Amino acid sequence: MKRKNKKFQKKGSNSLNRLSLFQKNDGRFSKNCPLSIKNAPIIDYKNIPLLKKYISDNGKIISSKITSVSFSKQKKLTKEIKKAKTLGLI
Repeated sequence: MKRKNKKFQKKGSNSLNRLSLFQKNDGRFSKNCPLSIKNAPIIDYKNIPLLKKYISDNGKIISSKITSVSFSKQKKLTKEIKKAKTLGLI
């Protein structure tokens, strides 16, 4: 009985074990945007309690990867936060 040459075989080299670059990672960023749901608060420079949720203690705007806000809402948030800062509300 011949032995298979195990020199070139890797253990667990199943194609299902590898994660492709084009596969969606299920657990990473699966949250929905909290500002796009029904009855969501309006993003406005006068809505200070909402804007303070998206600002760090140092006064920097928190990224959308952390807050899971959509791209369009993040742009609007940034614009309104900067407007509130220039007016001295924050």
